[in-house]
Order: sequence, then C-alpha cells, then structure tokens
Amino acid sequence: MFSRARCPAVIDGAARIALLPAAALAVHQLRYLLAYGSAAGMELQRQGHSYLHSVVPWIILVVALVVGGFLRALGRAFSGQTSLSRFSLSFTALWLVCTVALVAIYCSQEFLEGLFATGHPAGLVGIFGFGGWWAIPAAACVGLVLAAIFHGARWVLEEVAQRFRRACRRTRRRPQRSRRPPAVSTPRLAPLAYGWSGRGPPS
Repeated sequence: MFSRARCPAVIDGAARIALLPAAALAVHQLRYLLAYGSAAGMELQRQGHSYLHSVVPWIILVVALVVGGFLRALGRAFSGQTSLSRFSLSFTALWLVCTVALVAIYCSQEFLEGLFATGHPAGLVGIFGFGGWWAIPAAACVGLVLAAIFHGARWVLEEVAQRFRRACRRTRRRPQRSRRPPAVSTPRLAPLAYGWSGRGPPS
C-alpha cells in the first residue's frame, strides 16, 4: 500500500515513462524519413508498419494525460506547493540515458517486427540495415528533447513555487500600519441647551 508521501514520486515517474512511447514513435518515424525521404510512407507500409496507425491515438491520449498532470502540478506550484524531488542526474547524463533507452526500444521494436511483421527483414539487417543506423542520431535528437522537457518542466514548477513563497514572506514581513480613525467634528450646542444660563427668562 502506497503512502501519500510516495504518491507524487510515483506519479512523477509514471509521467516520465508515459512520454517514452511518443518519443519511441518519433525515433521510429524519423529513422525511416531520414533513410527513405519522401518514399518513407510507402516503405513503412511495405515492411508491415501499418499497425502504427492504430497506436497513434493511444499515444496522443497518454501525452494528453501527461500534459494534464503537468498543468495540475503547475496549479499547485502557484500556491507554493511542490513535492517533486530534484534530479540526481545532470542534464547530460539524463540525455544519455534517454538516448540509450530510445535506441533499446527501437531495436526491440524492429526485432519483434522482423519476427511477426510480413515483409520486414529479420535479425540485425532489419534493425540497422537499409538505413537503420539513422535510428542512433534520431534517438540522440529525440532524447535531447525529452531530457529538456523533463528538466524544463521541473525547473518551471520549482521556480513558480519559490516565487510564490518569496512573495508570501515579503507580505508577512511588511509592517502593517495602524490607521487612526478619521476626526469627526461634533457640533457645539448653545449654553441654554446644557442648562448653563445664569437666570431664567423674564416672567
């Protein structure tokens, strides 16, 4: 059973994993675009990649959920609440990790397509042959974007939360001046109204 303190970390990790399918699809499509140019669509269909059209809507749904989670976290940051921990990896190390992960996903995808997809080359030829080596620079580019998204989103949330806290501290430190009530002029009554007259009226 997860505690409430671990829930934000689990959600944050799930959001990072949820972006990997979209990044992997971008690497896959970019690899064929770089290798075949304008004939990439025809080559994808010939090698049995038509199943990707049915996967795209689900990937878009996952990306939309990730964006919604970020907007929710941004709303919490505007109130000074953020529970996201800092990355233990530098930007360069995170970029390298994303690149390696995307290359591994691409190799696994192409290997399975070589086994089950009709018209797709099998083995290493199906992975790195026919311009498949373009997947490595494509993964580096997409991994760079992915690492920038991770670090940029975290930086935005932390910066917004810190600005809110600084604004709250300045408001608390500012002395509140006590306002004096406005002077009210009371009308002075004549002496007869107070009974101060020395003698009564003549009879």
